[in-house]
Amino acid sequence: MLNKVILNYNDMETNVKGIRFTPTICVTHNCNLNCVYCYQKQHDTAKLTIDTAKDIIDRIFDNIPDNTSDVEIIFFGGEPLLEFDLIKEIVAYTNSKKRECKYIFLAPTNGTVLSEETKEWFTANKDNFILVLSIDGTKETHNYNRCNSFDKIDIDFFLKNWSYQDIKMTLSEYSLPRLAENIKFLHSKGFKRIGGVNLAEGTFDWSNDDYIKILVQQLKELVDFYVDNDVLVLDKMLNKQLCLCESKKERRKLCGIGTECPFFDVDGKMYPCSFITPMTFSENELSEILKTNFSDDENFIDENCFENCYIYPLCSTCAGANYQNTKSFNTRDKSRCKIQKLISLFVADLQAKRIMKNPKIYNDEELYHTIEAIKKIRSLYLPEFEKYL
Repeated sequence: MLNKVILNYNDMETNVKGIRFTPTICVTHNCNLNCVYCYQKQHDTAKLTIDTAKDIIDRIFDNIPDNTSDVEIIFFGGEPLLEFDLIKEIVAYTNSKKRECKYIFLAPTNGTVLSEETKEWFTANKDNFILVLSIDGTKETHNYNRCNSFDKIDIDFFLKNWSYQDIKMTLSEYSLPRLAENIKFLHSKGFKRIGGVNLAEGTFDWSNDDYIKILVQQLKELVDFYVDNDVLVLDKMLNKQLCLCESKKERRKLCGIGTECPFFDVDGKMYPCSFITPMTFSENELSEILKTNFSDDENFIDENCFENCYIYPLCSTCAGANYQNTKSFNTRDKSRCKIQKLISLFVADLQAKRIMKNPKIYNDEELYHTIEAIKKIRSLYLPEFEKYL
């Protein structure tokens, strides 16, 4: 039996046995920004109390799934660091008890409310508490998307403490023509990993021809950049395992909604994930959503996509955002199909160029399946985009 065991991030990165259980605790609905693409349109000043927080922590550790390898406790908002003192108390309470499972803390943040005091605390606890910075690129782009907040972020603080950690970036209509510039800017600042580029949720029509034309040029530039810079990573968008398209597709949901990533709101109520919350959906909508059996993966499979889409294993769709757009978990939002096909073409182009540069980046089996996937993706989707290319 283990006593209070806190897991270093690097240990978690290499731990491949079991699942990572990622409960999220909302410490406040409040946020000091109003980003152009934010899907949480029901901000208020509600916040968590320490007594409710202690109860949530106990419930988390009393209900860890059997096949869990480690626990990642996420503090969420609004902007979670607005409640820094509360977070400190929760961490202290968690550490005061004997825990049989390894765990670590994490908080996404806009990085604008850190004081010298909070920086000192996070630096002292950096091995067991990770801050994930949301930043959209250059000062001009970031300020447009995120309320003129660029100068409030101490970028060097994040690089000094969590240089290995992904940063988060969201793509808006404004930042789309500047995508390559923004990504290269963030790498030039010292960030080696960008955790992907999230397509803004809501009313954006990502199948719009004008968007596709712009994205083609941006992806061309990024592929050339990443061929020249092998050690840098644009995860989730260009860093995909094409060989999975040649594997037998599994009938499973592609995220841990309702099973591996419970969300605890400020009143202690539990929801399926950090998207399915009162900050995003109305009471009536939540009532309907919660009728879903989240343990049955079949409720999250779009049969048409599963049977007919070659890149189904690569198409990472947020179940909550999908429900917001389609009012269904098993009918995918098809407005993003076109852009996902386009991205897969450039992933294939990047992988082909990297293989030509160094074929030993894959073992023999992965190499064979990756090459087959490259050929099929080009065959299937290139005709649709030839007019743009």
